[in-house]
Amino acid sequence: MNDLNDDFFRHISSEFNEELEALRRSTLEMGGLVEEQLRSALQFYSTQDSSLLSQTAEIEQKINAAEIDLDEQVEALIVRRQPIASDLRLVLAVSKIVRDLERMGDELEKVGSLSLECFTSGSDVGVTEIQRIAEHVAKMLNESLNAFARLDLDLARDIFQREREVDKVYQSALRALATFMIEDPRNIGRVLNIVWIARSLERVGDHATNIAEYVIYLVQGVDVRHPGINQNSFD
Repeated sequence: MNDLNDDFFRHISSEFNEELEALRRSTLEMGGLVEEQLRSALQFYSTQDSSLLSQTAEIEQKINAAEIDLDEQVEALIVRRQPIASDLRLVLAVSKIVRDLERMGDELEKVGSLSLECFTSGSDVGVTEIQRIAEHVAKMLNESLNAFARLDLDLARDIFQREREVDKVYQSALRALATFMIEDPRNIGRVLNIVWIARSLERVGDHATNIAEYVIYLVQGVDVRHPGINQNSFD
């Protein structure tokens, strides 16, 4: 684990230090909004309190505003400071992380609206499967943000194993949902919507993996997104 302050905020200009720290802090705050969205969904699956799902759309507006603010911060910092080396990697990583966080927000807004439609009728079909995926994805998201906050390479690399676990849970859920449709074709429309919920949650996990990749790039300057193409990627 690297000390962010030691490695990334050692400039003659204290103002530059503060700008970089503000950029990092704002990114983590945006990540916190996405975590809040996901917590609302998880609480709904446990309590069936539909008011929790209405919060996902409200939080999405905050996430969109955070994206605009961070884009402006990145642009202003590049223009004023013309960062190089690790500073430039931090700015580039933030710009990419912000994009993934915004897309997570979009996916979780879909989860909220579809869950409201599928899980407020008294039927428990698919609830267990969706809850399991959401719990795994919540851990991925939390750990990817922690990896960024602490520049923790080991934690970032652990995300790849968590992604494989989410894929297994997702595939298991799809098999169970297919069984529901076969047993009672009248459930096809509703279950297909539950499949879309599962798909959106799985996509949130993919975006969390992207954040882990950006952390590795930020710390090591190595692009691990496409191991078959980049010879510097790790296995």
